[in-house]
Order: sequence, then C-alpha cells, then structure tokens
Amino acid sequence: MAIPHTVGAFAIIPSNNLLGAVPFWERLGFARTGGDDKYIIMTGCGCEVHLTQAGEGPWNVPEQSNPFGVFIRTPEVDAIAARVDDLVIRPGGILRHREWGLYEVGVCGPDGLLVRIGWPSRLMQNHQKNVPTDNPS
Repeated sequence: MAIPHTVGAFAIIPSNNLLGAVPFWERLGFARTGGDDKYIIMTGCGCEVHLTQAGEGPWNVPEQSNPFGVFIRTPEVDAIAARVDDLVIRPGGILRHREWGLYEVGVCGPDGLLVRIGWPSRLMQNHQKNVPTDNPS
C-alpha cells in the first residue's frame, strides 16, 4: 500500500522495539504504508503515525517514564476501545465524555506510550445518555 496524500501534522514516535510496536498500531486500525528497517509509517484513522527506532539522545525512551503521548481524533472511538479493552488505562482512561468536550479513552501503548483516542462529545449524540461523563452538567 502506498503512503496516502494526506495533509496534516503527524507524530514521530520512538520505540525501544520498533518491529514489536507494529502489532499494537495494527490493533488500533493502522496499516504499514512505508518506511524501512528503522523508520515505519503507519496509516489509519485518517492520519499517519511515524515510528522510529529509539536510541540515544532525544529519541531515548526511558523504561519507567515514557514522556511521549499521541492523541488520535476519530469518530471510531467505540470500535477501537473495544479492540484494545485489555490496554485501557484504568481507572482514569476508561471510555467517557470528558469535561474538556471530548469522548475519549486512554490506552497504554508500546514502551508505556500514552495513546488517547477521542472525538468531540457534541458529535457523539448517540452516546450522550449512555456513557459516564466527567462533566456534572
């Protein structure tokens, strides 16, 4: 599959085990569309994620406190959350409407990477009455 013609800004994520990170992104709905043995381009959810082999300097990923995070904005929040339920960060990352206006879930990715998946709450009308919210109003 060729790299799509997509406009946007996309994260470059270092991974301690580059090839081992690919199955995680595939579970989220991404497919490998480019790259080489040290840099992989994954496409899905209308965006791209670029994975690079971690190493020294700014690409170092500490084992205990990964400073990196990614937010994926997609209306497919429910479907993705169901596929990765075992990776949901509990209790704080459970699927719900947040006070900042997003319906989202937080999951733990490779090397402890925080991956949040969400969509504006106002666009998730079918979930307004069925899903917990952080906003009491």
